[in-house]
Amino acid sequence: MTLDWCPGIREVCAHWHNAPMLHQTFEALERALEQDNDACIDCAKAMVEVVCRIVVESFHTVQAPLKPTQETPSLSDWLSAAIRALKLGDVRDDKFKKLVSSHHKLADALNDLRNKGGPTSHGKDPYLERLAVHHRRTAVLAADAIVAFLHKAYLDAMLDPVSSREPWERFEVANSLIDAHVGLSVEIEEEGAPTLKFLLPGGDELPLKIEVSRLLYLLDRAAYVEALNAARGAPALVTEQEKEQGEE
Repeated sequence: MTLDWCPGIREVCAHWHNAPMLHQTFEALERALEQDNDACIDCAKAMVEVVCRIVVESFHTVQAPLKPTQETPSLSDWLSAAIRALKLGDVRDDKFKKLVSSHHKLADALNDLRNKGGPTSHGKDPYLERLAVHHRRTAVLAADAIVAFLHKAYLDAMLDPVSSREPWERFEVANSLIDAHVGLSVEIEEEGAPTLKFLLPGGDELPLKIEVSRLLYLLDRAAYVEALNAARGAPALVTEQEKEQGEE
């Protein structure tokens, strides 16, 4: 077995490239697949749970909580929370509801298979026979189907830019609107940080006071380093207070 069995999982890992636990689980799955190890069943179940957690975290707020309330949430609990977060249960089409229900059944079956045959589950007889290859393949394919289903729904969802961890490119339509209708000017004060003024349609202004160093650090680390090196070679600035003291 190879990673060709789980294209959906590979796509998810490429998308959320900054999620350490997701990639750690993926690496464990990869090793188990290469070794034809039954541990791939545990990894497959864990991969589904991690993806559910990412989806839930993306939409969870204090005002609209989505995280499972159980002390030890099951895979089914996390999947239900992810489906609520993506509002997949709100679709009225009966056939789509059956599709959502089928993914719940897949998750339950995967969880049962993991509890019965996964070697890292607790309380197992050390002399249990290894599972057949079709058991491992079925577990991985089931996990991949659930992960791909959630990921595609996630990509189609409208995310809140205030709390989203998605990159700027994810909001292409919103970005185009802002770029077309909002201008930018800079107000430099004698002392203190400069103020960026975003010129809104209708004549209003949205001021944002920010240090140059902070702006460079947030937007372009290479430019930050270049500016730092240039600043190190510049002559020291003399403040107004130092000038007055010198004149005295």
